[in-house]
Amino acid sequence: MAPAARKPVPTGAGLDNPGQPGVIGLALAAVLTAFLAQGSWQWFSTYIGLTLLAVIFSFYRLPTRAPGLGAAYARNLTAYSLVVGLCVAITVAPMLQRWAWLFPMPGTRGRCGALGTYESIRTEAALADLVDRAGPALARAQAAQSHVAAADCLSTTTTLWLPVYAVGAAVLTALTAWTVGRTRNRARAV
Repeated sequence: MAPAARKPVPTGAGLDNPGQPGVIGLALAAVLTAFLAQGSWQWFSTYIGLTLLAVIFSFYRLPTRAPGLGAAYARNLTAYSLVVGLCVAITVAPMLQRWAWLFPMPGTRGRCGALGTYESIRTEAALADLVDRAGPALARAQAAQSHVAAADCLSTTTTLWLPVYAVGAAVLTALTAWTVGRTRNRARAV
């Protein structure tokens, strides 16, 4: 008796596609990156965001939209889009913090600069007894403290606005994926 040929296991509504990296794992990596980042947004977050995006775009495929599986498709599309939006936000965070033309933050950049000036004055007052002996070191300490204070201020403001960028990227991703899927389905039907 010959062994029966194995039939492919269909993916039902709500089941993950086998062999694809979990969107939840990618989202967790992105969230950990965002929450473990302390102080100023660093360029390494851009690298992490781009790496996560490359993994998502290379290995994750949305299931084909089929009649009767609309809810599963919508759930997958939502999760996929939100994770892409989160990765995009992590990727652009250092740019938003540093480049005024990309993220003007009216009034905030000036306040953060003023905070940097205040920290410079405060450092001078704290190290006033060293002015005569270590003038250049005091100047470097003032500049460092001023930079850290301004960067932390800009980082905090950037972090507050990142959800807006993430949601915008998620909406664009969802619309693009939905449109591409719809176009493919129409092409197959013809």
